Amino acid sequence: MEIARVNSDSKSLVGNKLKVGIVGATGMVGQQLLRMLKEHPWFEVTTLAASASSAGVAYKDAVKDRWFMDFSLPEAIGKIKVVDAADLDAVTEAVDIVFCAVSMDKAEVLKLEDALAKKGVFVTSCNSAYRMDPLVPMMIPAANAEHLSVLSKQRQVRGYESGAIIVKSNCSIQSYVLALTALKEFEPVKVLVHSEQAISGAGKTFAGWPEMVENVIPYIAGEEAKSEIEPLKIWGTLSESGISSASTPKIKAKCVRVAVADGHTAYVNVQFKKAPNKEAVLAAWEAFTNKSPAKGLPSAPAKQIYFQSEPDRPQPRLDVMRDGGMAVTIGQLEVEEAEANATATELGSVRFTALAHNAILGAAGGAVLATELAVKEGYVFRRVKAGLAAV
Repeated sequence: MEIARVNSDSKSLVGNKLKVGIVGATGMVGQQLLRMLKEHPWFEVTTLAASASSAGVAYKDAVKDRWFMDFSLPEAIGKIKVVDAADLDAVTEAVDIVFCAVSMDKAEVLKLEDALAKKGVFVTSCNSAYRMDPLVPMMIPAANAEHLSVLSKQRQVRGYESGAIIVKSNCSIQSYVLALTALKEFEPVKVLVHSEQAISGAGKTFAGWPEMVENVIPYIAGEEAKSEIEPLKIWGTLSESGISSASTPKIKAKCVRVAVADGHTAYVNVQFKKAPNKEAVLAAWEAFTNKSPAKGLPSAPAKQIYFQSEPDRPQPRLDVMRDGGMAVTIGQLEVEEAEANATATELGSVRFTALAHNAILGAAGGAVLATELAVKEGYVFRRVKAGLAAV
């Protein structure tokens, strides 16, 4: 199959869209991916893959009893016949890009996504298996766009010709990682974060998980370790061997499941080496969007960070869908400046509350935005001739 690097001029993609497949299309993240892709100016969904039990039927029939979204399934997408995710030829033959959002164990995910990349497609993973691989960029586009350059090394080492793998981060870290990335100049050294996480982060709704109504579960397996480790890779540096995680700041996280449908809320307390005042914090957050490499991409929010001064904001019900669920909302800012003669253990602290949509910015939307950035930066190849349509 002939391949060609995509012209980074987005105008060239209008009327000549890249072909996209979704593996795990019937699940909640797969459905959220359709939210982001159904009217996308650069991407066209041509392939939907799921387990063998859904293969061979129209997508609308595969999800008729489990459509979780608040928008109507587009007719053209509903007619696409689902293919078996295990049939790599069927998954990859008509696509340039695959979004992978499967419910499988780590070893199976590693094998599947590597095989997809070896087939020549650009893989954007919504799974955790490759997150800490030094040759796989774990992307939050506004925070670590430069990490995409590791894909050249990845292709060389892994033997991918036109294929590649990028991965999104854990949904729990989106809000405070972006907030702290905007404040990196003040050198954060210690972060304490309490994360209250919505039930959609577990792939659930209240209808299917009634025991969560009026409840809190103070434990989410593996979540605290991810919340402490993954931000350090996001802030890591590039070297000959790949991406090396940062050593600071030290992060301590507590993660609980709460009776909220969508939206992870983080209560953050940060100590800085160069303690900022309140005006400096607000100015850094306000300026962050203009500095973002993702600015202007189709799925990018108008602003990455919004600050609400009201004492009772942010709230999931009021704020989680800001800019289509792609923005972070921050409130309850308190700054305690260090005294002039403070020692290293008496640093000033900054406290705030941050909210992000876990299933959109934290999952499907973040994955699509990262892929848009990869296209813009010239890391995606076109495999499929223009005009090839879905069956």
